[in-house]
Amino acid sequence: MGRRSVLGLLGGGLAARGAPARAGRTSTAEVVDAAFRPLAAAHDVPGMAVAVTDRGRRSFFHYGVASREDGAPVTQETLFEIGSLSKTFTATLATYAQALGRLSLADPPGRHVPALRGSALDRATLLHLGTYTAGGLPLQFPDDVATPAAASDYFRRFQPVAAPGAQRRYSNPSIGLLGHATAQALGGEFVALCEAGLYRQLGLRQTWLHVPAARLPHYAWGHDRADRPIRVNPGVFDAQAYGVKSTAADMLRFVEANLAPQGLPPAWRRAVEDTHVGHFQVGGMVQGLGWEQHPWPVGLDRLLAGNASTMALEPQPARALAPPRAPDGGTLFNKTGSTNGFGAYAAFVPQRQLGIVLLANRNIPVPARVSAAHAVLQAMDEAR
Repeated sequence: MGRRSVLGLLGGGLAARGAPARAGRTSTAEVVDAAFRPLAAAHDVPGMAVAVTDRGRRSFFHYGVASREDGAPVTQETLFEIGSLSKTFTATLATYAQALGRLSLADPPGRHVPALRGSALDRATLLHLGTYTAGGLPLQFPDDVATPAAASDYFRRFQPVAAPGAQRRYSNPSIGLLGHATAQALGGEFVALCEAGLYRQLGLRQTWLHVPAARLPHYAWGHDRADRPIRVNPGVFDAQAYGVKSTAADMLRFVEANLAPQGLPPAWRRAVEDTHVGHFQVGGMVQGLGWEQHPWPVGLDRLLAGNASTMALEPQPARALAPPRAPDGGTLFNKTGSTNGFGAYAAFVPQRQLGIVLLANRNIPVPARVSAAHAVLQAMDEAR
């Protein structure tokens, strides 16, 4: 199976950038095709983009359509919703603020959000917010919390169900409050700090929270379970928790910034490196800021367990790592992201200079996307 078979998949195409072509190029295409063709067929995926980086050599694979209504193909310009992968950007902005001395992750949230001073939640820290260990904040806000003022009141009234650091409960409000506190500490508005600062400093030119009018023709339509076109709904702290739209090329640049942060300006380098520190052991997974960690090589069963629905939907016991764990030997960092019409996944191994991004306009089941990406990373690593 060579380049022609990849070009034929769902009517899509393939492009590669980076180092000149070498003998392994066809092998990369075969590996990606073998992993993602069955996934696309099994889950009726309208379109997707897969991007791989291998020791600085980039390969891009574009499959299918950005919208079934107009049949526009997925290209390097196609914007996808990345869902909770957005949380890794929020974490990076927080560690950047720490690198500048504008906040400490050991601060209570009330230091930067005065309305929370003296509240029960103020016994936690920004680090707890960023690792979902602040005491049991839920996955979503209650339905009646629809404005920033209502969110502030909700946080003031919140009563933890566990001591800070004792329980991980995956939470959009938790990471949302971290992002809000970070913006307050930096003296700016969160969207502007990201779009004019964070994304551009990392070399991301096609990554947005609010897609500009000129880019809307490239914004893919998601497809829900009934195959209806859909895009993400606005919500409180959506920008901080799940609101980013990006291309596979930009997301691969973000992965490469994480693979080699030494090429970034000092404060941004420290910011990226600080998101690689592990803070809590949660089952077989280590929770950092944004990224979740596993040893590399990692068995598929362990990786699936770390990305299981129970990790997102149920509270899990957490054990603080003292001291926090800096990556050593081999570590795989990964994060999934979903909205009602989109599915995303990114994973990378700095010690192997290897990474992968998947963006799709269907909310593909997490086990399927994790399994496909794991197969590609493992095959590429073993082929060296």
